[in-house]
Amino acid sequence: MTVSPSPGAPAVVSPIETDALIIGAGPVGLFQVFELGLQDIRAHVVDTLPHVGGQCAELYADKPIYDIPGVPVCTGRELVERLQQQIAPFGANFHLGQEVRSLERAADGRFDVATSTGTRFVARTVFVAGGVGSFQPKALRLPGIERFAGRQLFYRVADAAAFAGQHLVVAGGGDSALDWAIHFASTDQARPARVTLLHRRDEFRALPATLRRLAELREAGAVEVLIGQPTGFETDGERLARLVLMRPDGSSTTLALDTLLVFHGLSPKLGPIADWGLELDHKLVTVNPATFETSTPGVFAVGDICHYPGKRKLILCGFHEATLAAFAAVPYVDPERRALLQYTTSSPQLHRLLGVETPSQD
Repeated sequence: MTVSPSPGAPAVVSPIETDALIIGAGPVGLFQVFELGLQDIRAHVVDTLPHVGGQCAELYADKPIYDIPGVPVCTGRELVERLQQQIAPFGANFHLGQEVRSLERAADGRFDVATSTGTRFVARTVFVAGGVGSFQPKALRLPGIERFAGRQLFYRVADAAAFAGQHLVVAGGGDSALDWAIHFASTDQARPARVTLLHRRDEFRALPATLRRLAELREAGAVEVLIGQPTGFETDGERLARLVLMRPDGSSTTLALDTLLVFHGLSPKLGPIADWGLELDHKLVTVNPATFETSTPGVFAVGDICHYPGKRKLILCGFHEATLAAFAAVPYVDPERRALLQYTTSSPQLHRLLGVETPSQD
């Protein structure tokens, strides 16, 4: 029930009630949706990144993966796309671009969960599938420049139209930097007055099609590419006015700008998970390898974030962990129901959940 606030008071947002809350939308988190779905348990998923995929999307989207069973080779991006197709029948709800800040046991035995954006959940079970923690953008290492964060310095694009008419500098040499530089140089709406791509060397890591498009825009003068390493900055009053750069030949120059977008990659941080009262072993969550339940009953951990004897940080191991965790979650969701082992090849119930027809027995 939504409670209407009194005049002048902040809105009171009702929590989202769910049988399962999955923290992390990487490959293992996505497969957790599937395995829970086979147990007729629907889930909500939270991730700090603005899109699904976790490490696969951010760190090796275009690199080949060779050890997914039955798939001789696929890229990280392709694996994420296939997992999204696989979980489509279960209609999971995704809450992206927000971090789970708190997890507490409620009086009725369920879990009260709150995120950085104010989204609240009441969940019967929680699955921590956050890889090695939440991924945070790597900050630009220039002492004092963080005071411009959120005003002229950004690590993610929340509103592309906000950069219209400005001299926009995009720093980085990977997919994210090139994709955004190309986007801003190509758009007809709310276009920056000038786009400069800044990187420490004239070599970039991206898809061949992306590199070709960048070359076209450079040739047309729509994107300026500047090679240099930021070593300092200059201000005009309270505004960031210029970056001080060291060029490859050792010389120094300055680059005027209005706004700076930095895409220097992501780094994993355990973050608030450390404060949830879960038993940890060297910043990893300790689990029972028979159920993948943590020291807190009803909270499970799967994927790279969990630790047990013999643990291997492989995607295929995470899929196994998600399977056993889903079976173990059933009594928390429905104490009267047994978690029966069924096969997707022959079970009419699983076919119904998957939305497929049961094969004829003739």
